Amino acid sequence: MQYTRTQKFTRLAIGIGAGAVLAIGAPLAASAHVTVTPDQVDAGGWSYLTFRAPTESDTASTTKLEFHLPKDTPFTHVSYQPVDGWAAEVTEEALPDPVDVLGNTVSEAPTEIVYTAEGDGIAPGQVQMFTLSVGPVADTGSIAIPVTQTYSDGSVVEWAATPEQIEEDDTLDPAPVLWVNDAPPADDHHGAGGDHDAAHGEAAAAPEADGATSGVTLGLSIAALVIAAGGVLLGAVALSRTRKASA
Repeated sequence: MQYTRTQKFTRLAIGIGAGAVLAIGAPLAASAHVTVTPDQVDAGGWSYLTFRAPTESDTASTTKLEFHLPKDTPFTHVSYQPVDGWAAEVTEEALPDPVDVLGNTVSEAPTEIVYTAEGDGIAPGQVQMFTLSVGPVADTGSIAIPVTQTYSDGSVVEWAATPEQIEEDDTLDPAPVLWVNDAPPADDHHGAGGDHDAAHGEAAAAPEADGATSGVTLGLSIAALVIAAGGVLLGAVALSRTRKASA
C-alpha cells in the first residue's frame, strides 16, 4: 500500500503525539503510591494524617486497605474519619514488650486500622483519601506506617519498605513515613510539613524548594512535549490543505 507524502507526514505526527502521551504518562504512573500528609510531625503532639491511596491497576479496584501502626513507638490513641462506602475497624492489642512513650509506660495500643470497601472500592484511575487522628507522637527519628493494599482480583501490594531499604533497592514499594526528629531524604516530597515546617524554618524549606524545582522541570518538559506534538499536527493539517488547494 502506497502513501502520499501528506499521509506519511500525518502518520508521523500521530506517532509523535502518541509518544508524547506515553512520555507524560510514564513518570506520572511511576509516582503513584500510598503517601501521607503531613509527612513531618512534632514529637509529643497529636496529628491528623491523611493517606492518599491511588489504584494503580488498569483492571481491578482497591477493596481493602490495612494500616499497620507501630508497636515499638506506639500511638496511645487513634481515631479515624469515616469514609462513604467504606467500613473501618481499629484493632488494639497488647504490645510484645512495654514501651516508654514520653515518660509513660505503654503496654497496650492500637496496632492496625482496616478499611474495607462496602461497594466497588477505588476504581482504576481513581484515588481516595483516608484521615486518621494519632497521638501522642513518640520522640523518635521517624515512624514508618506500612500499608497493605488489596485489589478486587485478589492481588496484594505491600507498601512496607523503610527509607533504609529503599536506599539499597529503589524498586521496593515504600511505606508512608512520618519524620519526627530526622530530616526526610532530599527526594522525599510525598507530603507537606504544615506547622512543622514553620517551626523548623529553613531546615524544612530546603526539601520543599527541591520539590518545587522538580515540579517546574516536569511541568516544562510536559509543556514542551505537548507544544511539539501540537506543532507537528498543525503542520500536517496545513500541508494537507495546501496540497488540496494546489491540486
